[in-house]
Amino acid sequence: MKTLLIDPRVGGIAGDMLVAALVDLTGSTEPLFTLAGAIAALPGCSTFDVSVTETENGIRAKRLSIEIAEERSGSDGDLAAAMEEVIGAVGLSSRAAATARAVLTDLIEAEKRLHPAGFSRHTVASADTIFDILGPLLLMEEAGLLGCPVYATPPALGGGTVPTGRGEVGGPAPAALEICAMHRIPIAESALAMELTTPTGAALLANLAIVRDRFPAMVPTRIGYGAGTRENNGRPNLLRIVEGEVGDLVEERIVILETNLDDITGETVGYTFERLFAAGAVDVFVTPAIGKKQRPVQVLSVITDHARYPDLIRILMDETGTLGVRVREEPRLVADRSREAVEVAVAGQTFRVRVKTSCTGGRVVAVKPEYEDMKEIALTLGIPFRQVAGEVHRQIPAVRNE
Repeated sequence: MKTLLIDPRVGGIAGDMLVAALVDLTGSTEPLFTLAGAIAALPGCSTFDVSVTETENGIRAKRLSIEIAEERSGSDGDLAAAMEEVIGAVGLSSRAAATARAVLTDLIEAEKRLHPAGFSRHTVASADTIFDILGPLLLMEEAGLLGCPVYATPPALGGGTVPTGRGEVGGPAPAALEICAMHRIPIAESALAMELTTPTGAALLANLAIVRDRFPAMVPTRIGYGAGTRENNGRPNLLRIVEGEVGDLVEERIVILETNLDDITGETVGYTFERLFAAGAVDVFVTPAIGKKQRPVQVLSVITDHARYPDLIRILMDETGTLGVRVREEPRLVADRSREAVEVAVAGQTFRVRVKTSCTGGRVVAVKPEYEDMKEIALTLGIPFRQVAGEVHRQIPAVRNE
């Protein structure tokens, strides 16, 4: 399976650096000129020209240059609307468009937190932000890299001082650090007194990649380097990306919540299960254990994703009265999964059942119909659940082979 590794451990990451590295990796530039033309057509943007050059200062790399003349938009809503117009003009896929919106949302939320009076005075409210977000997605989509596993090493954020609207603050860039905190991204130490990771770079990394401390086990096939516009002692900061091949199991990040429960009724635990699943928990389970003073306890565990875990912690505390919840983020390897709704006939009637298919190595390893759909059929027809499940399982292979 094809994979992509983004390596900002030393040089950090910015939108233009990622674009330049992808150009170096793929050799493609045409999507960038299409994107630049769509941005130049926006109201208030009179000029938007992009060029790619090659630089060599220790390592050969591509560097991006942008010439822009614009009237700044007045709000984040204006910027979001402008990006939607460009997305439509360049024909970005729905998957890539959703990623672009998530990146922009992270930028807006970080800036609003840091600048409550309005972030439009800051650099995020600019047409080149649209380019920095959409440029990497267009290049990755064209190269077939957007749907594959994407990994990253912890980014170097940099140091020194960073200008703000009311003076300078110590590095790293506050918005970049804010985004790393929002997504619990580990960061790399850097002694360089310069900004290495920009807010846009951090948001791209957060929404594109699984960040891990080391390179994944992979067979590298090609490598690209992108140079930033800032230099340290005459040397530009560099971003390295690696395309390679990995096994066909997909790695994803999950959040595990745990709390110890004692002196609690089974009814309370059962009701808590229902609320957790309704709020989006992937799985909930209880493990019996022995706690302090040799008292029997139950370890209540919840598997969820990064976006939902704060809400689930509140449910745990509200329903169980626990005073603390352990939180840890872990990778897991899973088979490639797809979901579709199929029609099945049960007792002379036709129903739609959602089916999850898991594949590895190009072969189907599991086909699982949705329990809730089969339960609804059983209740509707007034027949045993196992009869419904048997009928559905008998018909699924036939449906898939049509």
